[in-house]
Amino acid sequence: MQLSDQAARFAADLAALWPEDERQGRALGLAVSGGPDSLALLLLAAEALPGLIAVASVDHDLRPEAASEVALAGRIAAERGLPFTALKVQLAPGNLLAEARAARYAALARWAGEAGLGAIATAHHADDQAETLLMRLNRGSGLAGLAGVRPHSWIDGTDVTLLRPLLGWRKAELAAIVAAAGIVPAEDPSNTNPAFDRARIRAALAEADWLDPVQIAASAAHIAEGWQALQWYAELDWHEMVLREDSDAGAPGFSYCANVPRVIAIETILRIIRELGGHATRAEAARAWERLWAGENASLGGVLAVPGVERVEKVGVPMRVWRFRPEPARSLN
Repeated sequence: MQLSDQAARFAADLAALWPEDERQGRALGLAVSGGPDSLALLLLAAEALPGLIAVASVDHDLRPEAASEVALAGRIAAERGLPFTALKVQLAPGNLLAEARAARYAALARWAGEAGLGAIATAHHADDQAETLLMRLNRGSGLAGLAGVRPHSWIDGTDVTLLRPLLGWRKAELAAIVAAAGIVPAEDPSNTNPAFDRARIRAALAEADWLDPVQIAASAAHIAEGWQALQWYAELDWHEMVLREDSDAGAPGFSYCANVPRVIAIETILRIIRELGGHATRAEAARAWERLWAGENASLGGVLAVPGVERVEKVGVPMRVWRFRPEPARSLN
């Protein structure tokens, strides 16, 4: 069957992220909300991968319209003979958007496992990526945040592959595909609600016609490549400069010869904290680095770090050596 130009373009974008030899005949799961972006993803995938896709839609139970949006996604899938699953989630207390995202991806990961899918694809596009980068620049995010959404990653806490094959596509292109199919998509009112940072950034981008979202998204991809290189260096730092040192009482600990740029040391500190059973954010690790570099003790994630300067035998020169141990239990008296 001859693919349309758009479906052929989509197939090529998907193959760059998920080569044929990695698929092993497994289907691609599509996260479809009923909005124009995800419906375009459904239409493109249905043509490019006949018989090899499945569709799911998640109801977060946050708006009265959510059930009808899930029903719309189900109807469009059924009209094309695609297997469809409606997922409903309950949100934990806390940041509403963050909890909704976590619950959505957890539900999609469970669905992927139960259905034996090879990967999950979402409809994030170039405009989304540009908005994300500008929002994070405005918040002073570090490199990990400025890398934006990744075209290929995994759902947190799982081994489920997460793909975003539309990051090179404009939102208007996707809306045109849906309109050409005669489909009226759902519209989430939060997309234009100025109470949300993303909606304000979106409106500002629409007014600044000299800004090119595709090129902004490309910049996020370049930052992601740089971040990947830093992660590689941090892995090397871990293996070369971190030594496990158990105490006489058997308590675990690590010594770290800290002689790398700050951004690398922060990643190594985070890994040491995880290895000792604690948890810390990058911002907390950055503050700990500043204290240690200044020669002061630092405490984070239930771990005490003590700085020092020692002659390191493998290097042959004095170096900063920071020792990490679980913090002693606090006295209740």
